[in-house]
Parts: sequence; structure tokens; C-alpha cells
Amino acid sequence: MAALVLEYYLLLRSVLRAKPRLRACLSRCRHCRIFFLTDPRNAGRRNLGCPFGCREAHRQQQSTRRSVAYYRDPKGKKKKSGLNQRRAKLTAHGPKMAAPGASAPKKGSGQWNEALVEPVRRVSSWIEGWWVSRKEILTMLVKVLRQHTICRRRKIDPAVAWLKEPPP
Repeated sequence: MAALVLEYYLLLRSVLRAKPRLRACLSRCRHCRIFFLTDPRNAGRRNLGCPFGCREAHRQQQSTRRSVAYYRDPKGKKKKSGLNQRRAKLTAHGPKMAAPGASAPKKGSGQWNEALVEPVRRVSSWIEGWWVSRKEILTMLVKVLRQHTICRRRKIDPAVAWLKEPPP
């Protein structure tokens, strides 16, 4: 994992050197403290979560807290009791049958992690200087990740290894 973070920071530094105007968009996650590029409208904010999972994890924690607080007060307890009684009545009559012709949603229909495709599209748009479509990002991902390397080490690995070495 540490090698991935070093590789990520190496790429982030190279992007910031090539596009110095994006330095204003550099932000730090308030949860894991990793640096990432944010939308120019959010530049300077200190309360952002990174698009690598902290944002969704924090949203889920807050949802759980709200739910627990609601179901602990008398109004919520009454509502939950009603939901549980309704569920008990449904299971007493047997399982619900699906409507004819209805099909379950396909699981895993997307090959890529959808939570990361949008941030990649956004950052690519900032780097390129024009709007990059989601379709172009997916095409690029298919093309880049389809290629096989000839050697065991990728080109970026020597630079990451160099970063791990102690200074002279």
C-alpha cells in the first residue's frame, strides 16, 4: 500500500509541476490526510474528504448516526415497531412473488469502480484544459489497463524505489 501512495504522490507532483495553476486546487483529506486535487470552486476548503473512500465512509457513518438517533426517540420507536409488525405479517403469508417479466438488476454490470471514474474524469479535464467525457475516460482505462508490460517492473517503480532510499 505504501508503494501505491508513493507512486500516487510522485504522479501528483509531476502533474503539479506541469500545470502549476492546479496547485490552488490541491487539498488535504480531513480524515486520512492524503493530498488530492479538488474542484477549483472548493479550493481552500479544509473540510473535504478524499475521493478514495473517505467521503463515502464519512457519509455512511453520519447516516448511521442519524438513523440510530431517530430510532431511539419515542416517535422513531413507534415507527420501527410498525415496520417490524408489517414485516412479520408479510413473512407469515409466505415469500413475496416477483411480478412476471420483472428481472433483478444486474450486479456488477460496471467493470470499473464508479466512485473513482468521476474523479478521474474531473482531474483529467483539469489537466487537459477541456471537458473530458465519461466515455473517453472509460475508453482510456480499457486501453491503458489492457496493455501488458514486457518486464516485471513498471517504469514508475524505479522512481518509487529511489524515493524510499535514504538521502546521501
